[in-house]
This record gives sequence, structure tokens and C-alpha cells, in this order.
Amino acid sequence: MPPAKQRARTYDSAKIRKALTAQFGNVQEAVRALAPEQLALPTRLGEWTVRDLAAHVTMAVETVTRNLERDEPPKPELTLLEWPFATATRAADIADGTRSLAEANPDLDALYSRTAERFAAALATAPDTRILAARTGAMTLADYLVTRTVELVVHTDDLNAAVPGLEVPYDRQALAACTRLLADALAAKAPGGSTEVRIPPYAVVQCIEGPRHTRGTPPNVVETDPLTWIRLATGRVAWKDAVEGATVSASGERADLSALLPLMA
Repeated sequence: MPPAKQRARTYDSAKIRKALTAQFGNVQEAVRALAPEQLALPTRLGEWTVRDLAAHVTMAVETVTRNLERDEPPKPELTLLEWPFATATRAADIADGTRSLAEANPDLDALYSRTAERFAAALATAPDTRILAARTGAMTLADYLVTRTVELVVHTDDLNAAVPGLEVPYDRQALAACTRLLADALAAKAPGGSTEVRIPPYAVVQCIEGPRHTRGTPPNVVETDPLTWIRLATGRVAWKDAVEGATVSASGERADLSALLPLMA
């Protein structure tokens, strides 16, 4: 379902660039310390091992560098709020590319270092208005970098879930941007003002058609933490399981979001 038109949130590009670098560094440090038996563990992403997932994380950053090396398209084709709904078509290509990358790079730390160096060099002179020929659709660099926070945060959570005892930290700015973009995507997918979705401390959005709340306590309220929201939005956790596990509170007849989730594959 294509998202409805709504006012896009603005992001501080300097903070987003810094957050991406920091989060990529967090993952690299954690991957560097993983033993071979840990890299061989399964993940919640189909047939991917931890090694496959670790290699895939570098793709989220390398794609910025590669797109900056390509010719610039004449104009953007995709807005930031449209991006989450355009990602499903690339799933098969991503899976094939990930396995090939992991097989070709047994030294993951070298892969991370090389990726980080290329990313830093590419961003040093690239303006936010530069248009990238992304596979999901041409986007401005500023918008595309926000989408990279989603990729890095989501896959950081995948790594933490796959390896017992692993606690890769989340850069606060990256986690905030990821949470906000996916919250805004929900509001775009189901426009309205009858239900308030709260994801403290980063986002509050209203969605779903019906009587609009104006004052006092909204009649329909959903509240959860950022990581649970991200897992719901990306299909890592089912709505029913989150409600039953008390990681989501939902009150009101229009507070059931199960039909709207996940937002992206």
C-alpha cells in the first residue's frame, strides 16, 4: 500500500552522518570479537548465519559510497516516507549478494575497515542535495543517509538476538532516527487522528481514520519502547506476541495495529 502524502520530518544531516559512523563502528568492534563458532550461529533471517549478517551490515554503508560513484540521476524519484514501502522488491537480490560477500571476505574486520574508509572519504565532499541512483529509487543523499540508520539499527538488533550475551550498543541519534522514520511511515500508511502511537523518548504520531483527538487523554493509545517498535515495523516480532508479552500496551477500539504491520520486509 503506497503511503499517503504527509509533511516529512526533518533531520540534522551532520548528526545523521556522525550517528552512522558511530553505529557502524559499534558493530565492527563487536564483530571483531566474535569467535568462529559464534559467526557460524544461525540468525532470525532465514538461512543467514551471523557471518552472513555481519557481512550484510557493510552493504548498508557501502551502498552509499557506490551510489556516489555512479552518475547522478536528473531528479529524486523516492521520498523518505516512501522508502520503507519500496524495500521488499529487493529481498532476493540482497540475499544472494550477502552470501557472495561473506564468502569472498573471510576477514570481516578488513572488510569493515575498508568500508568505513571508503564511506568517510565519499561523504567528505558530497553535499546533502546530491541525488543517488539507489535501487529502490533515486533519492537525495540526505534522505538516503536516514534510511541507512534503519538498516544499521535493525541489523544491530538482529546480531544481538543471534549471539547469546552480545550487547552491541546503539548510537542514540541512529536509534532515534530509525524510530522516527518508521513511526512516520505508519502515519503515512494509515493517515488519521483517532489513534496515538507513543514511542518514548523519540516519537509520537497519530494515525488511523476516525474521530480526531484534540484534548485530554486520547481514546486510542499504543505505547511501546523503540526497539520493540522497530521489531514490529520490520516483522521481527508479531503484534499479538508483543501485546501478550506486555512489551506493547494498547487501549481503545482503534488501537490494534496488527493489520498495518509490518511496514517493511
